Amino acid sequence: MVHVGTAGQPPGSRGPVDALRRLAAAGLDAMEVQFVRQVSMPLDRAEEVGRAASDLGIRLSAHAPYYVNFNSDKEGVRQRSVVWTLETLRRVDAMGATVAVVHAAAYGSRPDDATAAVVDGLKEVRSLMDEAGLNALIGVETMGKKGTWGTLEEISAVCAKVEGTVPVLDFAHIHARSGGGLLSEYDFLSLIEMSRDISGRDPHCHCSGVEYGEKGERKHLPLDSGQPDYRHLASLSEQLGKDAVLIVESPRPLDDAVMLSGMMGK
Repeated sequence: MVHVGTAGQPPGSRGPVDALRRLAAAGLDAMEVQFVRQVSMPLDRAEEVGRAASDLGIRLSAHAPYYVNFNSDKEGVRQRSVVWTLETLRRVDAMGATVAVVHAAAYGSRPDDATAAVVDGLKEVRSLMDEAGLNALIGVETMGKKGTWGTLEEISAVCAKVEGTVPVLDFAHIHARSGGGLLSEYDFLSLIEMSRDISGRDPHCHCSGVEYGEKGERKHLPLDSGQPDYRHLASLSEQLGKDAVLIVESPRPLDDAVMLSGMMGK
């Protein structure tokens, strides 16, 4: 059965363990811990969160800081990107989670070098992971702005060269970047199959509505905005696979996650 949950803690939560209890009470079974500003959770706290999630049957993942940019023209930013990603992975491993999601790069002043720079940066991360005995996966997210590195084709090129990397399908980002291209069940299914071909795994996905323009994504919208229409995804529960994860990133994550869970027949 597909796992559905929220990006971050539901509003009103008194810390991550309370958030997990709220999600379980709502019938949800996934949460993506947000380290998007800084990675500050102590490792023993991460272990505690992981135990609580295991007891409640909730699948955990985490999101690395937004500042990661392996294609920066500043050496310091590239090196800090390695550190931010590695520290996220340490928490993911301590929580017993599976995936650390990363916004890998911007095109910036080096658009032709972006994919190679992401490969180099993530290879360095993988080497440090091996030294530390970390086993989590690095999830490289599809991006919604045309000026930001992260098409599924670019991510596929990285996954072919860096062990332990997988795509993260952000359906809203893909919809925005393609100018509204997710219009049918077939469009969603094609992405699911492409992701599985790249990784050999059921997909890890982000879901929200999206407002977009000529440059791609502008902002997230509620799930029922129709941009894209998640009824098409709801009919693909079997194709997603029992280990697939759908993380809701809309402005109303808990309500929309419960709605999506119901749409998926859970």
